[in-house]
Amino acid sequence: MNSRHSKVTDWGLSKITIRSQDIILDVGCGGGRTVNKLAAIATEGKVYGLDFSQASVAFAKRTNRHWIDADRVEIQEGSVSHLPFADDIFDLVTAVETHFWWPDLPADMREVLRVLKPGGTFIIIAEIYKGADTRIAKLAEKYLPLSGMTLLSTDEHRELFANAGYSDIQIVTEASKGWICATGRKPSTI
Repeated sequence: MNSRHSKVTDWGLSKITIRSQDIILDVGCGGGRTVNKLAAIATEGKVYGLDFSQASVAFAKRTNRHWIDADRVEIQEGSVSHLPFADDIFDLVTAVETHFWWPDLPADMREVLRVLKPGGTFIIIAEIYKGADTRIAKLAEKYLPLSGMTLLSTDEHRELFANAGYSDIQIVTEASKGWICATGRKPSTI
C-alpha cells in the first residue's frame, strides 16, 4: 500500500497548497506513508492519521515513529463515519485511495466537512475513477457489483462535494493513468 500509491499521492498533493503550520487529518491512512509526507511538509503543524484497521494503525505508527516521538503525528483507529475530533479543527483533510470503501459516502463527506476549519480543504486522491480509459478502470467497473466499491465519475465527484456543502470544487485528472484528484473547501460561513 505505502509504495504502490506513492506516485499518485505526490501527484495529487502537488495540486494543493500545504502550509508549514497546517493541522492535517489523513482519513484511511493505511500504512502511514501519506502521513509521513504531510508531516515533512507541515513542519510547524501536526498530522493525524485515522484508519479503521488495527493492522494499518500499527503499521502507520511504525512508519511514523520518529514523528510521533516528536509529537508531530498521532495515529489512531476510527471510522470516517464518526470522526473522533471536534468541529472546525483541520486546515486540510486528505483521503488517498480510500473513499471507494466509505460506508455512507454522502454522510461521510459531511462528517469530514464538520471537522474542517472554515476555508479548510478536503482532497480525495485516487488512481481510478468511473469512465477512465484504462485497463484497471474498465476491470473495476466490470466487477463493481462484486467489489463493494463506490466508483464515481468526474461529474459524480463534483456532485458529491457540492451536495455535501463544499465550495471551490476542483476536479483534475491524469487521463493517461486514470488518476483523479478532487478538492473542495469548507465555506467561510455555513
